[in-house]
Amino acid sequence: MKSTALNQTHRAQGAKMVEFAGYDMPVQYPDGMLKEHEWTRSGNVGIFDVSHMGQFIAEGAEVVKFLSHITPTDFSLSTPALAKYTVLTNETGGIVDDLIITKLTDTKFFIVLNAGCKEKDEAWIRKNLPAGISFTELKDRSLIAIQGGKAESVLNSFLAEGDLANLPYMNVVTYKFKNGEEVFIGRTGYTGEDGFEVSIKNSAAPQFWLDLSAKAEVKPIGLGARDSLRLEMGYPLYGHDLDDTTSPIEAAIGWVVSKSNTNFIGATRILKEKLEGTKRKRIGVKLLDRGIAREGTEIRKDGKKIGVLSSGGFSPNLKVSIGQGYFDPSVAKVGDQVSAVVRDREIPAVLTSPVFVEAKTKSVKK
Repeated sequence: MKSTALNQTHRAQGAKMVEFAGYDMPVQYPDGMLKEHEWTRSGNVGIFDVSHMGQFIAEGAEVVKFLSHITPTDFSLSTPALAKYTVLTNETGGIVDDLIITKLTDTKFFIVLNAGCKEKDEAWIRKNLPAGISFTELKDRSLIAIQGGKAESVLNSFLAEGDLANLPYMNVVTYKFKNGEEVFIGRTGYTGEDGFEVSIKNSAAPQFWLDLSAKAEVKPIGLGARDSLRLEMGYPLYGHDLDDTTSPIEAAIGWVVSKSNTNFIGATRILKEKLEGTKRKRIGVKLLDRGIAREGTEIRKDGKKIGVLSSGGFSPNLKVSIGQGYFDPSVAKVGDQVSAVVRDREIPAVLTSPVFVEAKTKSVKK
């Protein structure tokens, strides 16, 4: 099993470790998942080790054209420092993975891949890589997410100069810490809170983590709360809510498909679905009574099965079980009364938007 540069630090802090995407990762710390979730949501700061994700640089004169071919996004529209959430698509219009691509210069982009699909994604990108473009993994770097209402002031205290108040949402910029360490800082994250992700050298990561942890408003958070935070926001998780048969239109993330991009892999199906609609769509589900509906839970309408949850769990914010799944829009729509089958019991539920909690990202607050 692989380890991140912070492995021993997590253990010293009392983390419960589990295998995730081939890595030994902290699922929770002594406070437990529920308190970790509430801490991050309540205006404090949670820090997450996401160093198992893949960090890469794609570089070359034709890199914009290449990235606009392997994703439905038109990267000729990107401004410097802008990070874009998008998807890699296959020939049949399915999703190879979702990822974030940041423009550093006209010929250089920073790419972050999901941990569970890192090898698969890299192989897919290299398979389609034309001559003249390099694709290089930054193996010597860790990635730390700093999320929550006080994240800006906490991270500002490390900077030698500059103010993160000036860093817009979904932008990534190089900063220097007071100790001389150069880092990438992006106003990004997967919690829905205002926050940042810091790409830092492995050698400097443990001390940075400990310095963050020493602050009263900061607590380390495990993968368990990371999942419940993203579920409340309706963010899809690859391998559960997204897969290689699901199109971005079905997944309700059709906004990743730029109007000006028509020459990407899988365009035939995706552009048709964008125009004509789909036979299934990702929709949220909220239980109206006690019970926990998890992935695989059957959803019924008028006693008939209409789908299953692709993700599900307890929402600490709403104090009920929530989830998301795929349903035929002709028989299921937001507002419909349904039921979730939990341990052979039909629990009343309602179909909703997949987004259960309002985002607090800086651009939304403005």
